[in-house]
Amino acid sequence: MEFRPILSALLRNKTGPLLVALQVALSLAILANAVHIVNERRAVMSRPSGLADEHAVFHIAVRTLSNATPEQQLADIRRQTEVLRAVPGVVAAAQVSQVPMSRSGSNTSIVLDPRQERSSTDISTYVSGDSLIKTFGLTLVEGRDFQPQELVDVNERTEDVYPPGVIITKPTADKLWPGTSAIGKTIYFGVGADAHPARIIGVVENLISAHAETRERGMHSVLIPQRQYGGGRGTLYAVRTEQGQRDRVMKEAEAALRKSSATPMIMELGTTDDDRKNRYRGDAALQWMLITVSALLVLITCSGIVGMASLWVTQRRKQIGVRRALGAKKTDILRYFITENFMITSAGVFGGVALGLALNQLLVSKLEMARLPAGYLVFGALGFWLLGVAAAYGPAWRAASISPATATRSV
Repeated sequence: MEFRPILSALLRNKTGPLLVALQVALSLAILANAVHIVNERRAVMSRPSGLADEHAVFHIAVRTLSNATPEQQLADIRRQTEVLRAVPGVVAAAQVSQVPMSRSGSNTSIVLDPRQERSSTDISTYVSGDSLIKTFGLTLVEGRDFQPQELVDVNERTEDVYPPGVIITKPTADKLWPGTSAIGKTIYFGVGADAHPARIIGVVENLISAHAETRERGMHSVLIPQRQYGGGRGTLYAVRTEQGQRDRVMKEAEAALRKSSATPMIMELGTTDDDRKNRYRGDAALQWMLITVSALLVLITCSGIVGMASLWVTQRRKQIGVRRALGAKKTDILRYFITENFMITSAGVFGGVALGLALNQLLVSKLEMARLPAGYLVFGALGFWLLGVAAAYGPAWRAASISPATATRSV
């Protein structure tokens, strides 16, 4: 079949084809970027935290309603830690400065050379006087855990102590020393004259930050062997339980802590599951919104193609009858309408590819999003071509089924 007669017919009535092509272009541009964003959000939401079993970990924030001295606070921390470890079903418990994905914690800058003016990376700081490798069930890939003598007590009010040795995550090690071992290397907390050295004694596979940032920084964490006290902010404990025992242990742990103290306490309990859900609540809502918008775009585009094709069949009913009377077969009529719609869809697809790239460039420059891989546009184009053919097939088949006698009765 020649394309020139079809193109000539389309140019004589440009409004309808232009509207359909524009609809396809807008839908492809939005759909490709929307699917890309959804996949990005899904990848971020499914990032491993590094914990052996997130469903078995919870945390308790404890605040005593009394003006305890720093020494009393330290004694309370040690006592409460032992109370938690004594609860049946507890695998490990530790006092900790922050917990993963809680959206409450601190970061610090580190450098590889104290003469640097800019930091090498920002890193999430997990400070604990106990083994967080045991408490969180982290996987040690290089080096070793802290020795008991390396776990020191630090009064936050009077002491400014930096650890001689720390443990970092593998993503941090790969960024700072790509392709080489991090064990024995030195990092510096802070920059310039205020930088303090610390030697890497261990590397864990993963430990997501407290804020779980979407970029690579979300996987940069450091374990610092200090039991901090005297700050007056209360104490946070992380607890890992036996599988399936978390909910029971949470209740018993709260009761045991209250029973162990002569003064009233304020407690806030939370689980890692809740932290993950709350951290990614906005991402999940965005994901479902984009999925809904994408589905509606596909439905509207399909309806537009079907409606326009049906209108063209109605307007050309007598012309179709004449062609059938002159010997045109059903397959000729069917091929004509499908080819016509394919040409319109192709114009929309090429415009959609250009528009999709422009839209992605805008998102990259304004929202620091990743660039759109070519595969999304390629599969999107193939999808809209198939959608165009499928949507036009019904009206085209009805056109091919028109009886010559019926169509030309009034000619």
